[in-house]
Amino acid sequence: MGSDPKGFLKYRRETPEVRSVQNRVQDYKELYKPFPEKKVVEQASRCMDCGVPFCHAGCPLGNLIPEFNEAVQAEDWKQAYDILSATNNFPEFTGRICPAPCEQACVLGINQSPVAIEQLEKEIIERAFTSGYVKAHLPTTRTGKKVAIVGSGPAGLAAAAQLNQAGHWVTVYEKSDKAGGLLRYGIPDFKLEKWVVERRVNLLMEEGITFRLHTEIGKDLSADQLISNYDAVVLAGGASIPRALHHTKGWGLPGIHFAMDYLEQSNRRVAGDDLDMTGLIDASDLDVIVIGGGDTGADCVGTANRQGARSITQIEIMGRPPMEREPDIWPNWPMTLRTSTSHEEGCEREWSVLTEEFLSDEAGHLRAIRTVNIRWGTTSPGKNGFVKIPGTAREWPCQLLLVAAGFVSAKFQGMVEQFGLELNAAGQLPENNQLPYQTALDKVFTAGDMRRGASLVVWAISEGRECARSVDEFLMAGQPSKLPTKGALEGLTV
Repeated sequence: MGSDPKGFLKYRRETPEVRSVQNRVQDYKELYKPFPEKKVVEQASRCMDCGVPFCHAGCPLGNLIPEFNEAVQAEDWKQAYDILSATNNFPEFTGRICPAPCEQACVLGINQSPVAIEQLEKEIIERAFTSGYVKAHLPTTRTGKKVAIVGSGPAGLAAAAQLNQAGHWVTVYEKSDKAGGLLRYGIPDFKLEKWVVERRVNLLMEEGITFRLHTEIGKDLSADQLISNYDAVVLAGGASIPRALHHTKGWGLPGIHFAMDYLEQSNRRVAGDDLDMTGLIDASDLDVIVIGGGDTGADCVGTANRQGARSITQIEIMGRPPMEREPDIWPNWPMTLRTSTSHEEGCEREWSVLTEEFLSDEAGHLRAIRTVNIRWGTTSPGKNGFVKIPGTAREWPCQLLLVAAGFVSAKFQGMVEQFGLELNAAGQLPENNQLPYQTALDKVFTAGDMRRGASLVVWAISEGRECARSVDEFLMAGQPSKLPTKGALEGLTV
């Protein structure tokens, strides 16, 4: 299979055209227009097939990026799919919602725009579905071992998929009424339409995985019951305790909500679920402020735009990131200014802002917030920290405040407490150093946010896959797992 060594000189980086702002804020459909196949092949040809492909290291999954790029350039979509799916269970997710650390590690990105790796993943998997390459693969033999997966987010689904292919009987427990976790309830449809999630969940069911929905471990089913009924248990719930602003005066006023509560409710509304309208969180004709400058905050911005907010402001306590990364940062992830499609739809952004007080109206509802600008400096002899800048106090009209300031830990009360496990100082479940991902209880493993803290979907998939290897080794009495290692080319000819 040939490649064009001058592709990166011939073609500039291109990605699909985005629907107009006026058009897309009227619905929750995917933002991007179809990308012509000719353009996809051109983009794949920009890959330089580096002697040392740093994109491999940048990708938490170890995706074989130059290899699938070469297959796309040769228009061998089946080969491209085989290579991509060897390391990534869910390219249809990462191809839509991954911040693409692989692209930040791309060698071409040193002095040009990097290869459009994320878009190529999406194009490969969607063509694979359309062409019938993606089929249910049932294990040829069953081991008779039973595994319970708690949580149906990306980590849980990846662990379930791998352990099922190893021949174990897998049951996934999910407290919500539909599977998908963060993929379904945390990410807006305009970034990830839910038919994409349902398509994959249905495929996993065809492959023999059982889903038990609306079942909360620690409440509807005890930890002891899981231990008794299964040979191994994987805890793959999210980092579910959001960071609150308890010490800010006025915290708790009606009108203040956590971002994930807002996004979950919005996703349920879009899906047509029955909701208690008395607890509706709606941005229509309100002044909305989002605290937190990350992706979750941007998702709140996009959702508020679609709900018809009067104004939207996103504030961040840290300083404004630089537009360009420092040269010595490559190939590591750079802290640079990122502007999402949600920001382009309408949003004021402010940095180095500290919220000092939430203000109420006569009815006791949130009406405004009071802030002050800050800088990093000396707070006392020998100590540095945030310093308030005199004369920068400001009051912002606000009737809906969304807190997207990250997560502090997994939830301890309930499931984790019943297992008798302890969270570490970082609010995560520690390993026992016998097998990777194994907790202090031999039969209980953990992956995803509960183990590493709140992170990316691509990291969750990687965690689920790697955890599955340890579970498989445990179940098979210490025999080396036959599940593929990260970035493996096993069974492939390229």
